Amino acid sequence: MKSPRQFSQCLIHPEFSPTALKVALVVGSALFVINQGSAVITGQMNRQRWLAAGITYIVPYLVNIHGQYVSKIRH
Repeated sequence: MKSPRQFSQCLIHPEFSPTALKVALVVGSALFVINQGSAVITGQMNRQRWLAAGITYIVPYLVNIHGQYVSKIRH
Protein backbone atom coordinates (compact mmCIF):
# COMPACT_ATOMS: atom_id res chain seq x y z
CA MET A 1 0.00 0.00 0.00
CA LYS A 2 1.45 3.37 -0.93
CA SER A 3 -0.04 5.38 1.91
CA PRO A 4 -2.97 5.21 4.33
CA ARG A 5 -4.15 8.61 3.06
CA GLN A 6 -4.34 7.37 -0.55
CA PHE A 7 -6.20 4.27 0.57
CA SER A 8 -8.65 6.29 2.66
CA GLN A 9 -9.42 8.45 -0.39
CA CYS A 10 -10.28 5.26 -2.30
CA LEU A 11 -13.00 4.39 0.22
CA ILE A 12 -15.42 6.79 -1.49
CA HIS A 13 -13.80 7.00 -4.91
CA PRO A 14 -16.36 6.74 -7.74
CA GLU A 15 -14.16 4.23 -9.56
CA PHE A 16 -14.09 1.75 -6.65
CA SER A 17 -17.26 2.37 -4.64
CA PRO A 18 -19.94 0.93 -6.97
CA THR A 19 -18.32 -2.50 -7.13
CA ALA A 20 -17.50 -2.48 -3.42
CA LEU A 21 -21.10 -1.59 -2.54
CA LYS A 22 -22.44 -4.48 -4.62
CA VAL A 23 -20.00 -6.91 -3.04
CA ALA A 24 -20.80 -5.62 0.45
CA LEU A 25 -24.52 -6.03 -0.17
CA VAL A 26 -24.27 -9.60 -1.47
CA VAL A 27 -21.53 -10.93 0.81
CA GLY A 28 -22.71 -8.91 3.82
CA SER A 29 -26.27 -10.18 3.42
CA ALA A 30 -25.11 -13.79 3.23
CA LEU A 31 -22.99 -13.33 6.34
CA PHE A 32 -25.81 -11.52 8.11
CA VAL A 33 -28.17 -14.43 7.54
CA ILE A 34 -25.54 -16.92 8.67
CA ASN A 35 -24.51 -14.99 11.78
CA GLN A 36 -27.67 -13.13 12.84
CA GLY A 37 -30.53 -14.88 11.07
CA SER A 38 -31.71 -16.94 14.02
CA ALA A 39 -31.56 -13.90 16.33
CA VAL A 40 -33.74 -11.93 13.91
CA ILE A 41 -36.25 -14.77 13.65
CA THR A 42 -36.45 -15.28 17.43
CA GLY A 43 -36.53 -11.54 18.19
CA GLN A 44 -33.23 -11.58 20.05
CA MET A 45 -31.53 -8.72 18.22
CA ASN A 46 -30.01 -6.25 20.63
CA ARG A 47 -27.66 -3.30 20.28
CA GLN A 48 -24.54 -5.49 20.24
CA ARG A 49 -25.96 -7.77 17.54
CA TRP A 50 -26.97 -4.78 15.38
CA LEU A 51 -23.44 -3.40 15.72
CA ALA A 52 -22.05 -6.77 14.62
CA ALA A 53 -24.52 -6.77 11.71
CA GLY A 54 -23.24 -3.38 10.57
CA ILE A 55 -19.66 -4.60 10.70
CA THR A 56 -20.76 -7.60 8.66
CA TYR A 57 -21.39 -5.22 5.75
CA ILE A 58 -18.41 -2.93 6.32
CA VAL A 59 -15.75 -5.66 6.19
CA PRO A 60 -16.54 -6.93 2.65
CA TYR A 61 -16.68 -3.32 1.46
CA LEU A 62 -13.21 -2.57 2.87
CA VAL A 63 -11.74 -5.83 1.57
CA ASN A 64 -13.07 -5.14 -1.92
CA ILE A 65 -11.78 -1.55 -1.91
CA HIS A 66 -8.37 -2.83 -0.78
CA GLY A 67 -8.30 -5.42 -3.57
CA GLN A 68 -9.19 -2.85 -6.21
CA TYR A 69 -6.64 -0.40 -4.80
CA VAL A 70 -3.81 -2.93 -4.75
CA SER A 71 -4.68 -4.12 -8.25
CA LYS A 72 -4.61 -0.56 -9.58
CA ILE A 73 -1.25 0.37 -8.02
CA ARG A 74 0.34 -2.83 -9.34
CA HIS A 75 -0.59 -2.02 -12.93
